[in-house]
Amino acid sequence: MRQDHGRHLRSRRRAAAVGARSLTGRRELLDAARAELTARPGVLFHGPLGIGKSVLVGALTASLAAHAPSVPAVLHCSPAAEDARLPFVGLVDLFARVPESCLETLAPEPRAALRAALLRGPEPADGRGRLAVRVAVLDVLRKLAATGPVVLVVDGLQWLDTPTAEVLVFAVRRLGGLDIRVVAAERVAEGEQPERLHCCPPGTVELPVPPLPDEEVAPLLRACLGADLPPRVLRAVQDTAAGNPLYALELGRAALRERAPVGYGPTLAVPRRLRDLLLSRARTLPEKARHTLLVTSAAAHPDLGLLRAAGLSDPAADLADAERLGIATTDIDETVRFRHPLVRAAVYADASENSRRHAHALLARVTTEPVERARHLAHARPHKDEDTARTLMSAAEYARRAGALGAACELAGLAAGRTPGDRPADRADRLLAAAEYACDAGQPEAAGEAAETVLAEAGSARRRVRARLVLLRNAGQALEGAHTLIEDGLRDADGDAQAEAWLHHWAAVRGVLCGELAEAARHAGRAARRAAVAGDPETRIGALATLARVRSLAGEPLAADVALEEALALAGGAEGGPQSWRLIRMRAILALDSDRVTEAREQVVQLLAVIEEFAGVEEVMATLVSLTRIQVRAGHCHEALHTAARCSRVMARTAPALYAAALAAAAGGTAEEARQLAEQAACAAEADGDRLFLLRSLAVLGQAGLLAGDPQGAAFAVDALQRVRELGAAMCAADPPLLHWYGDLAEALVFLGETEEGGAVVREARAHVSGDTPGSVLAALDRAEGLREAALGRAKEGATRLRAAVDRLRELPLPMELVRTLIALGAVERRARRRSAARAVLGEALETAARFGAAPLAARARDELARLDAVDRSGGEAGAGGPELTPTEARIARLVGSGATNREVAAELFISVKTVEGALSRVYRKVGVRSRTALAHAMAVAVVASGAAVVDPDGAGQVDSVSSTVTVSRMRPASDPQRSRHTPLT
Repeated sequence: MRQDHGRHLRSRRRAAAVGARSLTGRRELLDAARAELTARPGVLFHGPLGIGKSVLVGALTASLAAHAPSVPAVLHCSPAAEDARLPFVGLVDLFARVPESCLETLAPEPRAALRAALLRGPEPADGRGRLAVRVAVLDVLRKLAATGPVVLVVDGLQWLDTPTAEVLVFAVRRLGGLDIRVVAAERVAEGEQPERLHCCPPGTVELPVPPLPDEEVAPLLRACLGADLPPRVLRAVQDTAAGNPLYALELGRAALRERAPVGYGPTLAVPRRLRDLLLSRARTLPEKARHTLLVTSAAAHPDLGLLRAAGLSDPAADLADAERLGIATTDIDETVRFRHPLVRAAVYADASENSRRHAHALLARVTTEPVERARHLAHARPHKDEDTARTLMSAAEYARRAGALGAACELAGLAAGRTPGDRPADRADRLLAAAEYACDAGQPEAAGEAAETVLAEAGSARRRVRARLVLLRNAGQALEGAHTLIEDGLRDADGDAQAEAWLHHWAAVRGVLCGELAEAARHAGRAARRAAVAGDPETRIGALATLARVRSLAGEPLAADVALEEALALAGGAEGGPQSWRLIRMRAILALDSDRVTEAREQVVQLLAVIEEFAGVEEVMATLVSLTRIQVRAGHCHEALHTAARCSRVMARTAPALYAAALAAAAGGTAEEARQLAEQAACAAEADGDRLFLLRSLAVLGQAGLLAGDPQGAAFAVDALQRVRELGAAMCAADPPLLHWYGDLAEALVFLGETEEGGAVVREARAHVSGDTPGSVLAALDRAEGLREAALGRAKEGATRLRAAVDRLRELPLPMELVRTLIALGAVERRARRRSAARAVLGEALETAARFGAAPLAARARDELARLDAVDRSGGEAGAGGPELTPTEARIARLVGSGATNREVAAELFISVKTVEGALSRVYRKVGVRSRTALAHAMAVAVVASGAAVVDPDGAGQVDSVSSTVTVSRMRPASDPQRSRHTPLT
């Protein structure tokens, strides 16, 4: 018996060790328990089987041992169900690590009684042993506490034997003032309270352990199983486990072993050991009651009326027996509910295959809802049968029309499986339908498997083309390597105008994503013409929409409008149904690019409300990404964060979802968060060969670098935006967003002191400007030019350009662009010592940014105002009368003065050697020196002369306390009166 008990303890410890590796979703509860134990004598975790109590007990005990001033004595027991009948077995476990020397100091009678209870000596014959054991245990605990902290751990109070429980009840009431803490766990039914709180000290806090949310179950499974479950299986595990970690892990392991498809009903494989745990009482019910439970488990929405209609004579009485055993309950409206979703799955899995078929046959006869009836029929007739296959296919089409995309995919797959072998064409068509429905439902594995089967088996060229179309959809953004798939499809489609139109359209989409705009336009035009020949308006509309996108990217808005209007006319206008969805979204994006933000938002919000319930995941995702872009430009920053989160839920970790998240973070999150997400988006897009989203992701990466407001961030922005420039040039793209990004690149270059290169970028962008160029693009270029003018020492001209940009933006519904420009103007005005003007525009920038939730821009505005406040407190511009060095110039000056070479400076600051050389020349000119030694001396003199100067974090000379703008005092050469100020924006 002792050997069996030891094996049980080792098993529990191994389980706790596995659980301790992942406290997923339990950190807050663990922190709360740790905090409670600083003021309370004990913590009692309680909850149902498998909820994670033991993991928390183990983690809390380890934490107490790690953070205590001295190593505590830990007395531990983890009783099992079979231990409850063994007297003092809990005490034996608790005292296993108590040395015999502690017992030797006890009085003779308590010592003898305790040694007998611990099976270390004979039982006393005087009958006073029970009291003596209590006294002995209390004395031992007091002696242990006198030498250091003690932790009593009882993991499983519900199984603690009665004699040990009585000893604990006696002892814990008498431990006041001693450094003894109790950590315990008790299994209770869902929603019930613990029954053995009295075994813990008075004042013990009760902490119920709640179910894990679904978003925590997925990482737990990944960490413990070492593999990702297919999305559909993961969803089934989450639904069935209902937040119970033990159930989720057991179901996940079984799913990996079985690798069986998940279909209708509780069809997950439920391991026998789980069934034994959950069904020990259910198996004692009469056969009639067990049959009623099985039929109930097979029904999607069981109630007493359905069970009676299925032919069960007295289901209420059968379920009353089950309710007494805590298996299922019947509500007042006769709805039947299992105590836990896993109990339902276990009841279903525990039945024989024949019994399950019979249950489904009963339900198929009485269920009227088409989808549910078809599912029951499929499970009742698992053999090939054309009538069953037709019924299933009809139900699949019904489900698709109702927006139940997952059900449509499942039913079409079942229909293909039930199709007789002498009907290969019907089987292929049903497999293709299942694949297309799977694409709509966001189930790429199922879609790919069905399409590959058709591609391998079908004798029809047209069906092979359709299978390739599914594989193209399945590729998502990763179409760069799809050239062969398209070419092979075109060979199969030769002479079939409709199939050719399909494939040319996909070639056009691939061209857009891969940045081959000329090729994309050619294929889109070809697709539209072949679709017209085939009388296929849907493909023709899609091709024209793609052509409109290509023209827009190429900077041809009028041509884009022409293609889009033609497509809308074919679709029957905005009310044309699914064919018009993409066109409405495209029209909204064109409106956005033309600064008609309100119009764009109204169109996309209305579109999303229509399609959310019925459209496939690609359509929903594209609309959500578009909405995120619109919300960011409109300044609806909190809404953008919410929409971006929805993108991640629809298609997690894809380039579009990551891009949307990065864009929203740059508007309403933090610059660092935006940078990280944009890097991930760029990596995902590059891996897919998706140059369109690579462009967008790199642009956000550049914006995040600019928001950082320091040289390293600016250098980071330049790297990202130079790639945008190169990619845009390679694509021959010239749409408004690209020109906005050119303005960002010019700003970053000016920040680093590369004013000539910044000017070249602006001139390059200006070459693409036309009469149709939106006002926001012109304002962005004006902003870059204004900052460049100020950086060249022409603060007045720079401020004039920036004020013109502000005036232009006040006429547009673009608060984010307005705030950026106000901040730039405020910084220039501050440097020109026009403090009142600076305070006015910076105050407006801060108020506007805060009102719209633009947290990063609000932080930039606060920084600029703080710099202004620092100047006001000092009574004037720090170092007034001396030239200002930009942050980059200041850092270069410090490094050069300390002996660094130009190459070492470039490596330190993440900039080019050429940039270092140019900046150093400007520093020499401003400070009036000709050597590195003279520069170091001049800066040292400036620091001493300033008295209360603040030293910048890198140790450069005198620094404005917030702006990090270095000023160096010197004599101004009389021969150069115009070279007194050089004021780039920081």
